[in-house]
Amino acid sequence: MIDSPHPAPAQHKPLILAICCMSILIVSLDTTILNVALPSIKRDLHASVAGAQWTIDAYLLVLGSLLLLAGSTADRIGRRRVFQLGLSVFTLGSLLCSVAPSLGWLIAFRMLQAAGGSMLNPVALSIISNTFTDGRERARAIGVWSGVVGISIASGPIIGGALVDGIGWRSVFWINVPIGIAALALARRFVPESHALKVRRPDPIGQLLIIAFLASLVYAIIEAPTNGWGGPITIGCFAASLACLAGLIRYELGRSEPLLELRFFRSAPFSGGSIVAVSAFAAFGGFLFFNTLYLQDIRGFSALRAGLFLLPMAGAMFVLGPVSGYLVSRRGPRPSLTIGGVSLSLAALLFALWGSHLPDGRLFLGYGLIGVGLGMMNAAITNTAVSGMPRSQAGVASATTATTRQIGQALGVAIVGSVLASGAGGITPGSAFTSSARTSWWIIFCFGLIVLLVARTTMGSWGRETAARTAVLFGAEEEQA
Repeated sequence: MIDSPHPAPAQHKPLILAICCMSILIVSLDTTILNVALPSIKRDLHASVAGAQWTIDAYLLVLGSLLLLAGSTADRIGRRRVFQLGLSVFTLGSLLCSVAPSLGWLIAFRMLQAAGGSMLNPVALSIISNTFTDGRERARAIGVWSGVVGISIASGPIIGGALVDGIGWRSVFWINVPIGIAALALARRFVPESHALKVRRPDPIGQLLIIAFLASLVYAIIEAPTNGWGGPITIGCFAASLACLAGLIRYELGRSEPLLELRFFRSAPFSGGSIVAVSAFAAFGGFLFFNTLYLQDIRGFSALRAGLFLLPMAGAMFVLGPVSGYLVSRRGPRPSLTIGGVSLSLAALLFALWGSHLPDGRLFLGYGLIGVGLGMMNAAITNTAVSGMPRSQAGVASATTATTRQIGQALGVAIVGSVLASGAGGITPGSAFTSSARTSWWIIFCFGLIVLLVARTTMGSWGRETAARTAVLFGAEEEQA
Protein backbone atom coordinates (compact mmCIF):
# COMPACT_ATOMS: atom_id res chain seq x y z
CA MET A 1 0.00 0.00 0.00
CA ILE A 2 1.21 3.49 -0.82
CA ASP A 3 0.15 7.00 0.10
CA SER A 4 0.36 9.66 -2.58
CA PRO A 5 -1.33 12.87 -1.42
CA HIS A 6 -0.57 14.53 -4.75
CA PRO A 7 -1.22 11.95 -7.49
CA ALA A 8 0.28 12.64 -10.89
CA PRO A 9 -2.03 14.22 -13.48
CA ALA A 10 -2.86 11.86 -16.33
CA GLN A 11 -0.97 13.99 -18.85
CA HIS A 12 2.21 13.72 -16.76
CA LYS A 13 2.24 9.91 -16.55
CA PRO A 14 4.13 9.29 -19.83
CA LEU A 15 6.71 11.86 -18.80
CA ILE A 16 7.15 10.27 -15.37
CA LEU A 17 7.66 6.92 -17.08
CA ALA A 18 10.24 8.50 -19.38
CA ILE A 19 12.09 9.99 -16.38
CA CYS A 20 12.22 6.59 -14.65
CA CYS A 21 13.41 4.98 -17.89
CA MET A 22 16.20 7.56 -18.16
CA SER A 23 17.49 6.40 -14.78
CA ILE A 24 17.58 2.71 -15.71
CA LEU A 25 19.11 3.61 -19.07
CA ILE A 26 22.26 5.10 -17.55
CA VAL A 27 22.58 2.36 -14.91
CA SER A 28 22.18 -0.48 -17.44
CA LEU A 29 24.23 1.24 -20.13
CA ASP A 30 27.10 1.70 -17.70
CA THR A 31 27.84 -2.03 -17.43
CA THR A 32 28.20 -2.93 -21.11
CA ILE A 33 29.91 0.33 -22.01
CA LEU A 34 32.55 -0.10 -19.31
CA ASN A 35 33.30 -3.70 -20.27
CA VAL A 36 34.22 -2.59 -23.80
CA ALA A 37 36.52 0.04 -22.28
CA LEU A 38 38.34 -2.36 -19.91
CA PRO A 39 41.35 -3.12 -22.16
CA SER A 40 42.00 0.61 -22.66
CA ILE A 41 41.66 1.24 -18.92
CA LYS A 42 44.13 -1.57 -18.20
CA ARG A 43 46.70 -0.09 -20.57
CA ASP A 44 46.24 3.54 -19.57
CA LEU A 45 46.18 3.01 -15.80
CA HIS A 46 48.65 0.06 -15.84
CA ALA A 47 46.09 -2.22 -14.20
CA SER A 48 46.38 -5.95 -13.62
CA VAL A 49 43.58 -8.42 -14.30
CA ALA A 50 42.57 -8.08 -10.64
CA GLY A 51 42.51 -4.29 -11.02
CA ALA A 52 40.21 -4.60 -14.02
CA GLN A 53 37.99 -6.93 -12.00
CA TRP A 54 37.69 -4.40 -9.20
CA THR A 55 36.51 -1.64 -11.55
CA ILE A 56 33.50 -3.87 -12.25
CA ASP A 57 33.02 -5.66 -8.94
CA ALA A 58 33.45 -2.65 -6.65
CA TYR A 59 30.44 -1.16 -8.42
CA LEU A 60 28.41 -4.38 -8.35
CA LEU A 61 29.16 -5.08 -4.70
CA VAL A 62 28.07 -1.65 -3.49
CA LEU A 63 25.03 -1.73 -5.75
CA GLY A 64 23.94 -5.18 -4.62
CA SER A 65 24.61 -4.44 -0.94
CA LEU A 66 22.53 -1.25 -0.85
CA LEU A 67 19.47 -2.13 -2.99
CA LEU A 68 17.37 -3.34 -0.06
CA LEU A 69 18.39 -0.38 2.09
CA ALA A 70 17.62 2.12 -0.68
CA GLY A 71 14.15 0.70 -1.27
CA SER A 72 13.16 0.75 2.41
CA THR A 73 14.64 4.23 2.90
CA ALA A 74 12.64 5.56 -0.05
CA ASP A 75 9.46 4.09 1.42
CA ARG A 76 10.23 5.87 4.68
CA ILE A 77 11.45 9.38 3.71
CA GLY A 78 9.97 9.74 0.23
CA ARG A 79 10.55 8.09 -3.12
CA ARG A 80 11.09 11.27 -5.13
CA ARG A 81 13.59 12.56 -2.58
CA VAL A 82 15.68 9.37 -2.67
CA PHE A 83 15.34 9.15 -6.47
CA GLN A 84 16.71 12.68 -6.85
CA LEU A 85 19.54 11.93 -4.44
CA GLY A 86 20.39 8.81 -6.42
CA LEU A 87 20.49 10.74 -9.71
CA SER A 88 22.72 13.38 -8.16
CA VAL A 89 25.18 10.91 -6.67
CA PHE A 90 25.30 8.71 -9.78
CA THR A 91 25.88 11.71 -12.06
CA LEU A 92 28.60 13.10 -9.80
CA GLY A 93 30.25 9.67 -9.57
CA SER A 94 30.23 9.36 -13.37
CA LEU A 95 31.87 12.76 -13.76
CA LEU A 96 34.55 11.89 -11.20
CA CYS A 97 35.20 8.53 -12.90
CA SER A 98 35.94 10.38 -16.14
CA VAL A 99 38.76 12.35 -14.49
CA ALA A 100 40.16 9.58 -12.22
CA PRO A 101 43.97 9.96 -12.12
CA SER A 102 44.67 6.34 -11.09
CA LEU A 103 43.07 2.93 -10.77
CA GLY A 104 42.49 3.37 -7.04
CA TRP A 105 40.60 6.61 -7.58
CA LEU A 106 38.59 5.07 -10.41
CA ILE A 107 37.50 2.20 -8.15
CA ALA A 108 36.59 4.65 -5.37
CA PHE A 109 34.52 6.80 -7.74
CA ARG A 110 32.85 3.66 -9.12
CA MET A 111 31.73 2.84 -5.57
CA LEU A 112 30.25 6.34 -5.25
CA GLN A 113 28.52 5.84 -8.59
CA ALA A 114 27.05 2.54 -7.36
CA ALA A 115 25.73 4.15 -4.17
CA GLY A 116 23.72 6.47 -6.39
CA GLY A 117 22.68 3.64 -8.71
CA SER A 118 21.26 1.65 -5.79
CA MET A 119 18.71 4.44 -5.27
CA LEU A 120 17.51 4.38 -8.88
CA ASN A 121 16.35 0.91 -9.93
CA PRO A 122 14.09 -0.15 -7.00
CA VAL A 123 12.89 3.39 -6.31
CA ALA A 124 12.01 4.08 -9.95
CA LEU A 125 9.94 0.88 -10.03
CA SER A 126 8.10 2.05 -6.90
CA ILE A 127 7.42 5.41 -8.56
CA ILE A 128 6.03 3.62 -11.63
CA SER A 129 3.78 1.45 -9.46
CA ASN A 130 2.56 4.50 -7.57
CA THR A 131 1.89 6.44 -10.79
CA PHE A 132 0.22 3.69 -12.83
CA THR A 133 -2.38 2.30 -10.43
CA ASP A 134 -4.44 0.37 -12.98
CA GLY A 135 -3.15 -3.18 -13.37
CA ARG A 136 -3.04 -3.24 -17.17
CA GLU A 137 -1.62 0.27 -17.32
CA ARG A 138 1.09 -0.70 -14.86
CA ALA A 139 1.93 -3.86 -16.84
CA ARG A 140 2.42 -1.82 -20.02
CA ALA A 141 4.57 0.71 -18.17
CA ILE A 142 6.79 -2.01 -16.72
CA GLY A 143 7.00 -3.54 -20.20
CA VAL A 144 8.36 -0.24 -21.53
CA TRP A 145 10.79 -0.13 -18.60
CA SER A 146 12.04 -3.65 -19.40
CA GLY A 147 12.41 -2.70 -23.06
CA VAL A 148 14.72 0.16 -22.13
CA VAL A 149 16.97 -2.32 -20.32
CA GLY A 150 17.20 -4.34 -23.53
CA ILE A 151 17.92 -1.23 -25.60
CA SER A 152 20.70 -0.17 -23.24
CA ILE A 153 22.34 -3.61 -23.35
CA ALA A 154 22.04 -3.73 -27.13
CA SER A 155 23.43 -0.25 -27.73
CA GLY A 156 26.07 -0.24 -24.98
CA PRO A 157 28.80 -2.21 -26.80
CA ILE A 158 28.52 -0.11 -29.97
CA ILE A 159 28.30 3.24 -28.19
CA GLY A 160 31.14 2.26 -25.88
CA GLY A 161 33.31 0.99 -28.73
CA ALA A 162 32.76 4.16 -30.78
CA LEU A 163 33.55 6.40 -27.80
CA VAL A 164 36.68 4.47 -26.80
CA ASP A 165 38.06 4.40 -30.35
CA GLY A 166 37.10 8.00 -31.14
CA ILE A 167 37.75 9.85 -27.87
CA GLY A 168 39.10 7.50 -25.20
CA TRP A 169 37.84 5.40 -22.32
CA ARG A 170 37.05 8.38 -20.12
CA SER A 171 34.28 9.41 -22.49
CA VAL A 172 32.19 6.34 -21.61
CA PHE A 173 31.33 8.06 -18.33
CA TRP A 174 30.44 11.39 -19.92
CA ILE A 175 27.27 10.02 -21.49
CA ASN A 176 25.71 9.61 -18.02
CA VAL A 177 26.14 13.27 -17.08
CA PRO A 178 23.67 15.07 -19.41
CA ILE A 179 21.09 12.28 -19.06
CA GLY A 180 21.40 12.35 -15.26
CA ILE A 181 21.10 16.14 -15.09
CA ALA A 182 18.05 16.16 -17.38
CA ALA A 183 16.34 13.38 -15.38
CA LEU A 184 17.07 15.23 -12.13
CA ALA A 185 15.55 18.48 -13.37
CA LEU A 186 12.48 16.74 -14.75
CA ALA A 187 11.97 14.64 -11.60
CA ARG A 188 12.00 17.76 -9.44
CA ARG A 189 9.30 19.29 -11.64
CA PHE A 190 6.99 16.40 -12.51
CA VAL A 191 7.41 13.40 -10.17
CA PRO A 192 5.04 13.55 -7.17
CA GLU A 193 6.28 12.53 -3.75
CA SER A 194 5.02 9.27 -2.28
CA HIS A 195 5.62 7.15 0.82
CA ALA A 196 4.65 3.70 2.01
CA LEU A 197 1.88 3.54 4.61
CA LYS A 198 3.81 0.88 6.50
CA VAL A 199 7.59 0.80 6.37
CA ARG A 200 10.13 -1.53 7.88
CA ARG A 201 12.33 -0.33 10.69
CA PRO A 202 16.00 0.34 9.90
CA ASP A 203 18.26 -2.69 10.18
CA PRO A 204 21.86 -1.41 10.33
CA ILE A 205 23.29 -4.64 11.72
CA GLY A 206 21.75 -6.70 8.92
CA GLN A 207 23.03 -4.19 6.37
CA LEU A 208 26.59 -4.35 7.72
CA LEU A 209 26.52 -8.16 7.74
CA ILE A 210 25.43 -8.21 4.08
CA ILE A 211 28.25 -5.85 3.11
CA ALA A 212 30.84 -7.81 5.09
CA PHE A 213 29.66 -11.15 3.65
CA LEU A 214 29.83 -10.01 0.03
CA ALA A 215 33.04 -7.99 0.35
CA SER A 216 35.03 -10.78 2.07
CA LEU A 217 33.78 -13.41 -0.39
CA VAL A 218 34.57 -11.43 -3.54
CA TYR A 219 37.92 -10.20 -2.16
CA ALA A 220 38.96 -13.78 -1.42
CA ILE A 221 38.17 -14.88 -4.98
CA ILE A 222 39.68 -11.90 -6.82
CA GLU A 223 42.91 -11.76 -4.81
CA ALA A 224 43.40 -15.54 -4.56
CA PRO A 225 45.78 -15.67 -7.57
CA THR A 226 48.02 -13.20 -5.70
CA ASN A 227 47.54 -14.41 -2.13
CA GLY A 228 47.34 -18.11 -3.03
CA TRP A 229 44.17 -20.20 -2.93
CA GLY A 230 45.47 -21.98 0.16
CA GLY A 231 47.07 -18.90 1.71
CA PRO A 232 46.05 -17.63 5.15
CA ILE A 233 44.52 -14.40 3.77
CA THR A 234 42.33 -16.27 1.30
CA ILE A 235 41.22 -18.88 3.82
CA GLY A 236 40.63 -16.17 6.42
CA CYS A 237 38.43 -14.19 4.02
CA PHE A 238 36.39 -17.26 3.09
CA ALA A 239 35.97 -18.07 6.80
CA ALA A 240 34.92 -14.49 7.54
CA SER A 241 32.41 -14.63 4.71
CA LEU A 242 30.85 -17.83 6.05
CA ALA A 243 30.74 -16.40 9.58
CA CYS A 244 28.99 -13.25 8.33
CA LEU A 245 26.47 -15.32 6.38
CA ALA A 246 25.72 -17.50 9.41
CA GLY A 247 25.41 -14.39 11.58
CA LEU A 248 23.12 -12.73 9.06
CA ILE A 249 20.78 -15.72 8.90
CA ARG A 250 20.59 -16.05 12.67
CA TYR A 251 20.08 -12.32 13.23
CA GLU A 252 17.46 -11.81 10.51
CA LEU A 253 15.42 -14.82 11.65
CA GLY A 254 15.12 -13.17 15.06
CA ARG A 255 13.74 -9.86 13.75
CA SER A 256 10.07 -9.11 13.21
CA GLU A 257 10.90 -6.77 10.31
CA PRO A 258 14.16 -8.03 8.80
CA LEU A 259 16.05 -6.29 6.03
CA LEU A 260 16.35 -9.66 4.26
CA GLU A 261 13.09 -11.62 4.54
CA LEU A 262 14.40 -15.18 4.81
CA ARG A 263 10.91 -16.70 4.99
CA PHE A 264 10.55 -16.01 1.26
CA PHE A 265 12.93 -18.90 0.73
CA ARG A 266 10.30 -21.34 2.02
CA SER A 267 8.84 -20.95 -1.47
CA ALA A 268 10.69 -23.35 -3.78
CA PRO A 269 10.12 -21.15 -6.87
CA PHE A 270 11.49 -18.12 -5.03
CA SER A 271 14.54 -20.06 -3.80
CA GLY A 272 15.01 -21.59 -7.23
CA GLY A 273 14.60 -18.20 -8.90
CA SER A 274 17.28 -16.76 -6.63
CA ILE A 275 19.69 -19.57 -7.50
CA VAL A 276 18.86 -19.12 -11.19
CA ALA A 277 19.44 -15.35 -10.91
CA VAL A 278 22.86 -15.85 -9.29
CA SER A 279 23.85 -18.49 -11.86
CA ALA A 280 22.54 -16.68 -14.95
CA PHE A 281 24.09 -13.34 -14.06
CA ALA A 282 27.33 -14.97 -12.91
CA ALA A 283 27.54 -16.43 -16.41
CA PHE A 284 26.68 -13.04 -17.92
CA GLY A 285 29.19 -11.10 -15.82
CA GLY A 286 31.95 -13.64 -16.36
CA PHE A 287 31.28 -13.74 -20.11
CA LEU A 288 31.33 -9.94 -20.51
CA PHE A 289 34.56 -9.58 -18.53
CA PHE A 290 36.41 -12.43 -20.25
CA ASN A 291 35.13 -11.89 -23.77
CA THR A 292 35.94 -8.18 -24.04
CA LEU A 293 39.54 -8.80 -23.01
CA TYR A 294 39.69 -11.76 -25.38
CA LEU A 295 38.41 -9.88 -28.43
CA GLN A 296 40.68 -6.86 -27.91
CA ASP A 297 43.82 -8.26 -26.25
CA ILE A 298 43.96 -11.67 -27.96
CA ARG A 299 42.17 -11.21 -31.27
CA GLY A 300 43.45 -7.64 -31.63
CA PHE A 301 40.05 -6.11 -32.42
CA SER A 302 39.37 -2.41 -31.92
CA ALA A 303 36.88 -1.46 -29.20
CA LEU A 304 34.21 -0.68 -31.79
CA ARG A 305 34.68 -3.98 -33.64
CA ALA A 306 34.57 -5.85 -30.33
CA GLY A 307 31.31 -4.06 -29.55
CA LEU A 308 29.85 -5.04 -32.92
CA PHE A 309 30.70 -8.69 -32.27
CA LEU A 310 28.44 -8.57 -29.18
CA LEU A 311 25.44 -7.48 -31.26
CA PRO A 312 24.07 -11.03 -31.75
CA MET A 313 23.92 -11.44 -27.98
CA ALA A 314 22.40 -8.02 -27.32
CA GLY A 315 19.95 -8.33 -30.22
CA ALA A 316 18.71 -11.72 -29.05
CA MET A 317 18.22 -10.39 -25.52
CA PHE A 318 16.28 -7.40 -26.84
CA VAL A 319 14.01 -9.43 -29.13
CA LEU A 320 13.38 -12.39 -26.84
CA GLY A 321 12.68 -10.42 -23.66
CA PRO A 322 9.03 -9.71 -24.63
CA VAL A 323 8.69 -13.23 -26.07
CA SER A 324 9.78 -14.69 -22.75
CA GLY A 325 7.37 -12.41 -20.89
CA TYR A 326 4.48 -13.66 -23.04
CA LEU A 327 5.54 -17.29 -22.58
CA VAL A 328 5.81 -16.84 -18.80
CA SER A 329 2.33 -15.31 -18.66
CA ARG A 330 0.89 -18.31 -20.54
CA ARG A 331 2.98 -21.27 -19.38
CA GLY A 332 4.83 -20.14 -16.26
CA PRO A 333 8.60 -19.65 -15.85
CA ARG A 334 9.76 -23.24 -16.36
CA PRO A 335 9.71 -23.35 -20.22
CA SER A 336 11.58 -20.04 -20.52
CA LEU A 337 14.19 -21.06 -17.98
CA THR A 338 14.61 -24.46 -19.65
CA ILE A 339 15.26 -22.83 -23.03
CA GLY A 340 17.57 -20.32 -21.39
CA GLY A 341 19.61 -22.92 -19.52
CA VAL A 342 19.98 -25.13 -22.60
CA SER A 343 21.04 -22.20 -24.83
CA LEU A 344 23.57 -20.90 -22.32
CA SER A 345 25.05 -24.37 -21.83
CA LEU A 346 25.29 -25.02 -25.58
CA ALA A 347 27.09 -21.71 -26.14
CA ALA A 348 29.63 -22.44 -23.41
CA LEU A 349 30.10 -25.98 -24.72
CA LEU A 350 30.77 -24.63 -28.22
CA PHE A 351 33.59 -22.40 -26.99
CA ALA A 352 34.98 -24.93 -24.50
CA LEU A 353 35.29 -27.68 -27.13
CA TRP A 354 36.50 -25.63 -30.10
CA GLY A 355 38.95 -23.35 -28.31
CA SER A 356 39.71 -19.64 -28.54
CA HIS A 357 40.30 -19.33 -32.29
CA LEU A 358 36.84 -19.90 -33.67
CA PRO A 359 36.01 -18.36 -37.06
CA ASP A 360 33.78 -15.30 -36.97
CA GLY A 361 30.66 -17.26 -37.93
CA ARG A 362 30.96 -19.58 -34.95
CA LEU A 363 31.66 -16.65 -32.67
CA PHE A 364 28.43 -15.02 -33.81
CA LEU A 365 26.58 -18.30 -33.27
CA GLY A 366 27.95 -18.66 -29.75
CA TYR A 367 27.18 -15.06 -28.84
CA GLY A 368 23.67 -15.43 -30.26
CA LEU A 369 23.06 -18.52 -28.12
CA ILE A 370 24.19 -16.62 -25.02
CA GLY A 371 21.75 -13.83 -25.89
CA VAL A 372 18.93 -16.36 -26.35
CA GLY A 373 19.70 -17.84 -22.94
CA LEU A 374 19.80 -14.55 -21.09
CA GLY A 375 16.86 -13.08 -22.98
CA MET A 376 14.64 -16.04 -22.11
CA MET A 377 15.62 -16.04 -18.43
CA ASN A 378 15.23 -12.41 -17.36
CA ALA A 379 11.42 -12.14 -17.37
CA ALA A 380 11.11 -15.60 -15.80
CA ILE A 381 13.42 -14.61 -12.93
CA THR A 382 11.37 -11.49 -12.24
CA ASN A 383 8.15 -13.51 -12.33
CA THR A 384 9.35 -16.03 -9.75
CA ALA A 385 10.12 -13.20 -7.34
CA VAL A 386 6.54 -11.93 -7.07
CA SER A 387 4.36 -14.77 -8.34
CA GLY A 388 1.97 -15.89 -5.61
CA MET A 389 3.24 -13.32 -3.10
CA PRO A 390 0.80 -10.91 -1.40
CA ARG A 391 0.93 -7.49 -3.07
CA SER A 392 2.36 -5.89 0.07
CA GLN A 393 5.39 -8.21 -0.17
CA ALA A 394 6.01 -7.85 -3.91
CA GLY A 395 8.37 -4.90 -3.57
CA VAL A 396 10.54 -6.59 -0.94
CA ALA A 397 10.61 -9.81 -2.96
CA SER A 398 11.58 -7.96 -6.16
CA ALA A 399 14.36 -6.08 -4.36
CA THR A 400 15.72 -9.35 -2.97
CA THR A 401 15.83 -10.88 -6.44
CA ALA A 402 17.46 -7.74 -7.86
CA THR A 403 20.13 -8.13 -5.19
CA THR A 404 20.80 -11.74 -6.21
CA ARG A 405 21.32 -10.56 -9.80
CA GLN A 406 24.05 -8.14 -8.73
CA ILE A 407 25.64 -10.73 -6.45
CA GLY A 408 25.71 -13.23 -9.31
CA GLN A 409 27.30 -10.79 -11.73
CA ALA A 410 29.94 -9.80 -9.18
CA LEU A 411 30.78 -13.46 -8.49
CA GLY A 412 31.00 -14.21 -12.21
CA VAL A 413 33.53 -11.43 -12.77
CA ALA A 414 35.49 -12.53 -9.70
CA ILE A 415 35.57 -16.25 -10.58
CA VAL A 416 36.34 -15.96 -14.29
CA GLY A 417 38.86 -13.17 -13.74
CA SER A 418 40.68 -15.23 -11.12
CA VAL A 419 40.84 -18.22 -13.47
CA LEU A 420 42.40 -16.01 -16.13
CA ALA A 421 44.82 -14.40 -13.70
CA SER A 422 45.83 -17.77 -12.25
CA GLY A 423 46.95 -19.01 -15.67
CA ALA A 424 50.64 -18.52 -16.33
CA GLY A 425 50.92 -15.24 -18.14
CA GLY A 426 47.33 -14.16 -17.42
CA ILE A 427 45.74 -12.38 -20.38
CA THR A 428 48.38 -13.15 -22.96
CA PRO A 429 48.36 -15.19 -26.16
CA GLY A 430 49.50 -18.76 -25.97
CA SER A 431 48.71 -22.08 -24.39
CA ALA A 432 48.31 -20.59 -20.89
CA PHE A 433 45.53 -18.33 -22.05
CA THR A 434 43.91 -21.12 -24.07
CA SER A 435 43.82 -23.36 -20.98
CA SER A 436 42.40 -20.57 -18.78
CA ALA A 437 39.81 -19.72 -21.45
CA ARG A 438 38.61 -23.31 -21.67
CA THR A 439 38.30 -23.48 -17.89
CA SER A 440 36.27 -20.24 -17.91
CA TRP A 441 33.88 -21.63 -20.52
CA TRP A 442 33.42 -24.85 -18.57
CA ILE A 443 32.51 -22.76 -15.53
CA ILE A 444 29.91 -20.88 -17.59
CA PHE A 445 28.65 -24.25 -18.87
CA CYS A 446 28.12 -25.35 -15.26
CA PHE A 447 26.14 -22.20 -14.53
CA GLY A 448 23.88 -23.03 -17.47
CA LEU A 449 23.34 -26.55 -16.16
CA ILE A 450 22.46 -25.19 -12.72
CA VAL A 451 19.79 -22.97 -14.31
CA LEU A 452 18.35 -25.96 -16.18
CA LEU A 453 18.34 -28.35 -13.22
CA VAL A 454 16.97 -25.86 -10.70
CA ALA A 455 14.19 -24.76 -13.04
CA ARG A 456 13.11 -28.34 -13.67
CA THR A 457 13.26 -29.17 -9.94
CA THR A 458 11.65 -26.19 -8.20
CA MET A 459 9.08 -24.84 -10.67
CA GLY A 460 6.68 -27.72 -11.06
CA SER A 461 3.58 -28.66 -9.06
CA TRP A 462 5.55 -29.24 -5.86
CA GLY A 463 7.10 -25.79 -6.16
CA ARG A 464 3.72 -24.15 -6.67
CA GLU A 465 2.45 -25.82 -3.50
CA THR A 466 5.33 -24.40 -1.44
CA ALA A 467 4.74 -20.95 -2.94
CA ALA A 468 1.05 -21.13 -1.99
CA ARG A 469 1.94 -22.09 1.60
CA THR A 470 4.40 -19.20 1.81
CA ALA A 471 1.81 -16.73 0.50
CA VAL A 472 -0.71 -17.98 3.10
CA LEU A 473 1.89 -17.39 5.82
CA PHE A 474 2.28 -13.72 4.90
CA GLY A 475 -1.43 -13.35 4.20
CA ALA A 476 -2.23 -14.54 7.71
CA GLU A 477 0.10 -11.94 9.17
CA GLU A 478 -1.56 -9.20 7.12
CA GLU A 479 -4.98 -10.21 8.46
CA GLN A 480 -3.67 -9.99 12.04
CA ALA A 481 -2.10 -6.56 11.49
